[in-house]
Amino acid sequence: MLGRLLYRYRAKFGHGFRTAWQRDVVRWRVLKTPPVDGLTDNSCEIHALTCERDWVDLIWALKSLYSVSDVRFRLCIHDDGSLRPEGLAALRAHFPDARVIFRSDADERVGLMLRNHPRCGALRQSNTLSLKVFDFLSYLESDRLLLLDSDILFFRRPEVLLNRIKDQGYKRNTLNRDWGMGYNVEPDVVQKILDFPFQSHVNSGLGLIHRKSYDLDDFERWLAIPGMLSHPHRIEQTLVGLASSKFGHEFLPKEYDVLAQRTRTNEILKHYTGPIRHLMYLEGLDRAAPLIRAS
Repeated sequence: MLGRLLYRYRAKFGHGFRTAWQRDVVRWRVLKTPPVDGLTDNSCEIHALTCERDWVDLIWALKSLYSVSDVRFRLCIHDDGSLRPEGLAALRAHFPDARVIFRSDADERVGLMLRNHPRCGALRQSNTLSLKVFDFLSYLESDRLLLLDSDILFFRRPEVLLNRIKDQGYKRNTLNRDWGMGYNVEPDVVQKILDFPFQSHVNSGLGLIHRKSYDLDDFERWLAIPGMLSHPHRIEQTLVGLASSKFGHEFLPKEYDVLAQRTRTNEILKHYTGPIRHLMYLEGLDRAAPLIRAS
């Protein structure tokens, strides 16, 4: 009993009382902000995967993007199967033009899409993050996909990213650079079995993906690479890195890099990846809130 109480205390207050206050009180105030409507631009479509733990953070991420830019790209939100009615209702209320995809509905549709790709189908059944590949592809209604994780906040207009999305002559995928090697396989090790240069350090949290870069036959083949399934949290990112490398990839500028450090002054955006997620609450919300309120 004592051990359980200690664990719960550390989980709640392990990053300090202010962080807990920001996470458990301030974070929920975004639900009092007006909805974002007019999301009808089909030149690109934002896709985001969310869960019961993260749906409030996703509202922050999306509203911070829409607040600092004039884009109104279409939006598709994917339930990982854990969302409760409260979360689903809130997402629909705050983004009334968005499609919110139930996991139960997606299981049948994407299952049919993967029926001739057994490795892909098995991965989707066992790995929730793989929905960011297979479900996003299945439900994408544009030639261009904007990947967006729920742990990103925007503080200024992401000019380079938006310019590349809007430029119809831009034919590469472009994503942010990870702070470490987030793949299940080392590019140098598997390079000998690939017929294209494998770009290291691609992070799949933010960036532009062209529909044509996702090929199920490629995914099926790559999933047979030794070591590909070794770490469940890195499989999807490895597939995105491979697909982008084969199609053609260019990193976003260094200002978009994922950095495991505190929020810097004048940052365009911040990706509060796992080890620094608490900084999203401690530092990020206070910077994003005035932008969202003013939009």
